[in-house]
Amino acid sequence: MQATLAFANAIADETRFRVIHLLFERTLCVCELADILGLPQSTLSSHLRVIQRAEMLDCEKQGKWFFYRVKDGYRPLLKAVFKHFDTTPATDKALARDQQKAAKRIGCRDETCCPPAKQTKSTSNPPTKKS
Repeated sequence: MQATLAFANAIADETRFRVIHLLFERTLCVCELADILGLPQSTLSSHLRVIQRAEMLDCEKQGKWFFYRVKDGYRPLLKAVFKHFDTTPATDKALARDQQKAAKRIGCRDETCCPPAKQTKSTSNPPTKKS
């Protein structure tokens, strides 16, 4: 039952739901997520911890940066939730803005502090420090 409750808690907050939506589509680091959502990194890290307690995220460390993405095992469940509740960027203005900001932010990744995210290695271990 604990896994179910952790999952429900992770998606029960609007900010965490937006984070999950962003990480469902792409791999992002903490500073990119903070920029996209307009949040301080400390606030975002608190939300990421809740999502990680539900074991929904893969995390990859590259240098001093941590890159996150939704674990493959959660993708079908989340896809069903998104479809059932019709929460997509096409139907929700906040999600649409997030996707636009993410595309723009990733487009300037080479000019920012973040190295390009690798798609090969991942770990589910939570990071011990912020990016």
